[in-house]
Order: sequence, then structure tokens, then C-alpha cells
Amino acid sequence: MSLIICFFVLQLLTWSRVLLAHESRNNCSRSIMSIGAVLDLSSQMGKHQKIAMQIALQEFNRLSCSKLDLKIKNSHRNSANAVASALDLAQRKKVLAIIGTITHNEATLASEFNDTIKDIPILSLISPIARSKQLSPLLPQFIQVGHDINLHMQCIAAIVGEFRWRKVTVIYELNNLFSSDPGMLLDLTYALRHVGSEIDNHLPLPSLSSLSDPKSTIESELNRLKNKSNRVFLIVQSSLELANILFEKAKQMGFMEKGCVWIIPDGIAGHLDSVNPSVIINMQGVIGFKTHFMETSDALRRFKFKFRRRFALEFPEEENINPSFFALQSYEATLAVAQAAKESEWKFTLEQLFRTNLSRNRKLQQSPTFNIINVIGKSYRELALWSPALGFSKNLVTQQLTEVMKTNTASTGVLSSVYWPGGLQFVPKGWTHGTEERTLQIGVPAKSVFHQFVKVNNTSITGFSIDIFKAAVSNLPYYLKYTFVPFNGSYDEMVKQVYNKTLDAAVGDTSIMAYRYHLVDFSQPYVESGLDMVVREQSTKSKETWIFFDAFTKEMWLMLVALHIFVGFVVWLIERQVNAELKGLGSMLWFLVTVIFYAHREQIKSPLARTVLAPWLFAIYIASGTFIASLTSRMTISQLEPSVLDIQTLQERNSPVGCDGNSFIVNYLTDVLEFKPENIRKINSLRDYPEAFQNKDIEAAFFVSPHAKVFLAKYSCHGLIKAGNTFRLGGFGFVFPKGSILATDISEALLKVIENGKAEQLETDMLSIEGNASCSPLESKTKDGSPTGFQPFLVLFCICFTVAILALLYNTI
Repeated sequence: MSLIICFFVLQLLTWSRVLLAHESRNNCSRSIMSIGAVLDLSSQMGKHQKIAMQIALQEFNRLSCSKLDLKIKNSHRNSANAVASALDLAQRKKVLAIIGTITHNEATLASEFNDTIKDIPILSLISPIARSKQLSPLLPQFIQVGHDINLHMQCIAAIVGEFRWRKVTVIYELNNLFSSDPGMLLDLTYALRHVGSEIDNHLPLPSLSSLSDPKSTIESELNRLKNKSNRVFLIVQSSLELANILFEKAKQMGFMEKGCVWIIPDGIAGHLDSVNPSVIINMQGVIGFKTHFMETSDALRRFKFKFRRRFALEFPEEENINPSFFALQSYEATLAVAQAAKESEWKFTLEQLFRTNLSRNRKLQQSPTFNIINVIGKSYRELALWSPALGFSKNLVTQQLTEVMKTNTASTGVLSSVYWPGGLQFVPKGWTHGTEERTLQIGVPAKSVFHQFVKVNNTSITGFSIDIFKAAVSNLPYYLKYTFVPFNGSYDEMVKQVYNKTLDAAVGDTSIMAYRYHLVDFSQPYVESGLDMVVREQSTKSKETWIFFDAFTKEMWLMLVALHIFVGFVVWLIERQVNAELKGLGSMLWFLVTVIFYAHREQIKSPLARTVLAPWLFAIYIASGTFIASLTSRMTISQLEPSVLDIQTLQERNSPVGCDGNSFIVNYLTDVLEFKPENIRKINSLRDYPEAFQNKDIEAAFFVSPHAKVFLAKYSCHGLIKAGNTFRLGGFGFVFPKGSILATDISEALLKVIENGKAEQLETDMLSIEGNASCSPLESKTKDGSPTGFQPFLVLFCICFTVAILALLYNTI
């Protein structure tokens, strides 16, 4: 009985609620208003956006007295259709607002035909090139809800920088967005330059809607890349449908094999959850990024359920049904417009929209975080997160980015487990040997005085500088196609040719100077440099009274005298006990003098004294022979010194000096060292220098240090020597245009050549060839006139000292 009573009570409550709801609806004024939508319904993104907007209005109408209707216009990927759709929605449909993939330029053009559009709030779901802080003066009711596309370009550049690819190929679809926002490539260029990379090739693809045979057109466009060397492909802007065809053809043409790299943007990666398996098969190894959003909330689960059900009913041909971020974005934007319209009693402006909804829902405009993904198998895996403020992070669950590392420095290692195209397990080089690459025109000095550095023949160009450059190029992370172009002007003129972009670079023995840095960039110096002075040698045969002292060093003389006195003293102590001729101190002193010349007449009677004296007499014999030889050398062979010791002497004498007429040294001598221009002789051949010294046309010659080494290795036996101090300079480097990334790459490669010893070995080989071919045997006599030290006699002196000590101890005991 109680159960029956409870049942009737519940029934009564249910009917009462229904009646109350019906009464409240009767009291509502069910006015019908419209919201317009301009979408590309032929694309996957447009289908997602349509379903999401319909769900948003369905939820709003269920809880509201008034009804909002959605008027959808299909743009068919055509800008003219988008403008016509906006005009139709504003004029005929009388919509409250327009939401969709309409660009600012399209909305502006529509407003030129009808001023009423200026008063209708327009929410663009397209990512703008730069988010404006203020409303456009032409369209005060226009707002772009999408994320700043510059953040997408930064994310692409961060991935490129993570793997240190220096050159990339950019692929983009010439659709409405790209045509209206050409600054996208400029943003990408700046972002790539920040990580040390640059755009090598461009591949613009026509809009898919404009192609009658898309597959053949894309195949012919990809054929343009066949003979290019770069294999790092960045898709910066494309519809999902065009990307599907692109990857299908890329796989057929071998662009998805080992060594290739593909990076896809949010517009493609964000829809991978909804594409057919055949599309995923063609994209194996691709990396990309998609907007990160939380998928664990109850509201999102309800939205996904409704989306899948409605999408399956309207598009039954689609296999995978998962809402993308773009669907969620359209859903939230539509709800925001509907709520603002309700609160403003259906007469709202963009300011009202900001005040009522967008100001509370920051998800529509906050800076995004991207998931870095890698396509593998039947789906993809998430590798890391990236945000513009924090860079890469390994945390893939929440947005609390830990272990943050900047991407504009060294590789962070966060993206270390990427599956690459072709199943490659290590980072691809990103280049191959191409046949149609532009050949860099690299100038080399044809009039170089020092052919050891650059030698231009009819058939070849060789030399130390050329070998260093080739070794550096072999260490580049990409293929560099170049040719050497002989340049017949001066070094400064060659540098100006690089500055004017007539030459792409210059290789040779070019000095890095401050005044040249205003025009061009230099590589890392591959050899140190300075300014050296070379003069003639002059004889310094000494007639001094005390020249014999120069035969030994001061230490040797002190050692000889001290040990001689000590040994003589020990002999005297032993002998005076048994020898009457050596009892007095005077006789001992006389004995010390005569024993040097083996002229002592005193007979040594004690066997112990003879034991002490014998090794010392041998030491005296060796030292005397060395002394005679050294003194004879000094008396008979001329000792050499520079004829001029410093630059001040040259200036005081007003002496003529010589240098390479094509180098910077001429200006350096006049501007820095203050030589008179009339005293400077320009010499343009290496063999002319010895003749100029012999004819006394010059008293000194100035070379940069590497040139001085080569010159002295070849002509030092001709009586020439380096003198004075070395003025430090910047070294030899290769010349590149300002801002050239190749200069940075070559510098890094040069460091590797220097660190592995290759540069030093090449320099040693160059100097050894010149040195071996220069001097005859008669000219190769030694010029070392340094006095003899005690080191050669150290063992002999130790023996004599030890014997004398032992004998003294034995005699004392």
C-alpha cells in the first residue's frame, strides 16, 4: 500500500514540473534571431566548425526563451564567395553577428560594398599574423579569435633549431589566408634566423579549389624539389585535404624515405584524430604541433559525445569522428556571441561581447601551448610540450611545464626519441646532393703575392687557404655547391664585391680588419695574424777585450771556479801531510793555476790525492776543449743581428720600406704607424723582396705574420731576419655578406678543423715545403751563438765533487 502511495506522489511531482515548464515557455516571447557563419564546408575543419556551432546554439536555445538560428554560408575556399556570403548575411539575413573563417581583408572588402557590415560584430576564427591591441578603424566590430600565427612560426623554428638544420624548404598553399597575410613568411624568416637557420627553397601550391587535377599538379610541383639538395620540408599553411594529396604523392616520389624531414602545422596536426587510416600511412615519421587543451573535464566529455553523434548523422562517410581544437574554438565563440546577445537584449556591440563573455573566458585569446607530435603506426605519439615563454618540456600530462630549456641555444634533448621517415633512428642530415642548386660564386685573389696561400692556375686553384676552406665545407651539416672565381683586384675591392652581392663570399688570405667589418661578416679566424717587420742581418763580429767570457755562461764560469778551488783544496789537505812542496798556502794557489794547463811541477805522492785529481783533470780537459771551440767560433764566424731594431729607427732615418701593394698594409703603415707615403714601396712579387734588399731599395719589409713565416722559411738563408715587435691583428678569415648564416656555419666548421689538428698539419706541410726548397748546404750553417752552459758537464762535475767529498771524509777520519 505504501509503495502505491509513493508512486502516485512521484507522478504528481513530475506532472507538476512539466506543467510549470510549459507555463514558463508560454510566458516567454519566442523571438527568433540569427547568427551568420561563413565556413568552408568542403574541408574537414569547416565540417567540424559547423557541427560545433550547431551544438552550441542547440544548448543555448534549450535554456533560453528566445531562439537563435544559425545561417551558414559555404565559401568553398574562395575569397570572392566569402565576401559575397558576408554581404548576403548582413543584407538579407539580418544576422546579429558573423562567425567563421573570414579574413580581415575579406571583411574590409565587403564593407566597401555595404556599410551595414561595419556595425555587425565579426568573429574571425583564422589565426592572424599579428594580434592588434586596438580595433581596426575600418572595421571597429572585427575581432580575430584565432591564435597569433607568429606563435606557430616560432614553434616551427623551435623544432628546426632543436635539430640544428641550417636550411629548410617552405611549402604553403596559396589560399585566402596566405594571400591576405603574406607576412607569415616574414615571421618565419625572423624566427628561423633566431635559431641559426634560413629558408633555402619555396614551394607555393595553388589552392585546392582552383585545381582541376590536383594530383598531377602537386606531382609536377614536387618534381621541382627532386634536384634540390635540401630535404627539410616545412608545411606552414595548407588545408588538410591538400596535405593528404601532398603526402600521398611525396611517398610515391621518394620524399618520405630516409634522410627526409617533414614538419606539419596545427591546421593539419590538429585533425589527425579525425582522418582516415590511409592518410596516416602516408605520413609515417612526420613531426608537427597541435594546440594543447585539457580533455578531462565533464563539459568536454559531454561536448565530444554530442559532437560524435551529430557528426555521424550528418557525415556518415567519415570513419574517425573526434572533435578538433578548431571545433571546440567554434563552440566557445558561438556560445559567447549568443550569451552576449541575450544579455544585451539582442542589440549588442563588440564591446558588450568583451565585457560579458570574452573577458571572463580567456581561453579564446590566451597564449597557446602546443603538443609536439610524431606520426607513427596507426596514429601519433606526443613527444613534448612547447610554449613561447617556456620552450620545450617533457611534461605531457599537464601544463605545469617543468625541466624547461631554451630552444635558441644548444639542443635540449627533449625530442630525442623521434621516429623519422624511412624508419631512421637518428636525426637526418636534411640534405642530399642536388643537381640544380644555385652555385655560390666565391672570389679568390688572383694577384696574391703569396701563392702558398692562394695559387690560381689555368686549370686549378690551390693553396693553404683553399685547403682550409675545403676542409671546413666537408664539416658542414649540409651540401654546399660553389665555384671559385679569380678576382684580379685588391683585397679591399674583393671585399666590396661581397658587400655588393656580386660575389657570394671570398676565400683567401684576407685579414680581418675593423674597417672591413662595417661592410661584411668574417668567419672565425683560421690562422692567427699580426704585422711583422723583416730586415737584413748584419755582422757583429766582436773585438771586445772580454769576448772570451762569452764562451761559457755565468753559471758555468761560477761552477768551474768553485769546483776547481774545492778540488785543489782537498788535494792540498791530503798532500801537505806527505809532500813538503805543498805545505804552504801559496804553493796551493800556484798549484791551482798550473794544473789547469797541466804545467804543475809538484809531484802528487798520496794515492788518495791522485784519486781526487784524476777525474778533475779529465773534466778540465773536456771543458778546455769546449772553451777553445766556442771561442774560436766566436772569433772566426760572424754573429748576426738585425740591421734595424725597431720602427722608430726607420722613421728617424726616413728609410724606404716595402709591402704588398694589394693588401691593407699600405694604409696601415701610413694611417697607424705614420710612415710617409713616399717612403713606401709596393712590391707585387715574392721574389722581388730579396732583390730590393740587395739593391738597398728598401731597408725593411712588412708582412702579416703568416706571410712572414712563409717568407723567412724560403729566404732566411739570404741574410733576412724578423725584427721589432709584432702588431697584433684579427687573423685570416673568409668573407661573407652581412647577416649570412653561412658565415656562422663555416666558423663552426673551422673550429672543428682547428681542434682536430687538420689546420696545423696543413700549415706545417706548407712551411716544410718552402723550408726544404730554400737553403743550400753552404747556407745552412748554424747561427746559434749562445754561450755554453753547465748542463752538458753536470754528470762529470757531480762525479768529481762526490770523489772529492769522499776523499775529504776519509782523510779527516
